[in-house]
Amino acid sequence: MSVRTPDPNPGWLSEIALDETRSRVPILYVEAVPVRVDALGSVEHVGLLLGGSVTTGVMTRTIVSGRVMHGESVRDALLRNLEKDLGPTAFPQLPTSVAPFTVAEYFPLPGVTPLHDPRQHAVSLVYVVPVTGECNPRQDALELSWLTPEEVLSPAVLGDLEGGRGALVKQALAHLGALG
Repeated sequence: MSVRTPDPNPGWLSEIALDETRSRVPILYVEAVPVRVDALGSVEHVGLLLGGSVTTGVMTRTIVSGRVMHGESVRDALLRNLEKDLGPTAFPQLPTSVAPFTVAEYFPLPGVTPLHDPRQHAVSLVYVVPVTGECNPRQDALELSWLTPEEVLSPAVLGDLEGGRGALVKQALAHLGALG
């Protein structure tokens, strides 16, 4: 039994076709670390989603993440997934360039990289995206917690991030000069 929310745009691939494709080719994703910044652009809070793991059913924290669909631009995929996970009134401030701050690679076999997804080999373009509006998590997320960079960097929080994403969040904070 699947605990996932059905894909609102099922025209891309059926679940069976997606599983088959995942077993044969890498899938492209976009991921976003939502942040709240002050007037000078310094990170005040990092948004982490709480939800059930797709693969284990255990409660974990994660960041905004989703596939880039066939025929969809990276910018459109980023905006769609931000709205899907944070709600329509999050008002994300998309970067002017579609260049990510890093490219992450997930492997189905643990230990190849710090990032692991037992379902697939995935390549993800990762962004830091300031949001200014009200966030109301949707889809599979139960809540969004805004944590200070210091709180996020605690081993307990970093360890709670699904699939090794704690390394990505730490890398995002380093990229922003917010490691303290």
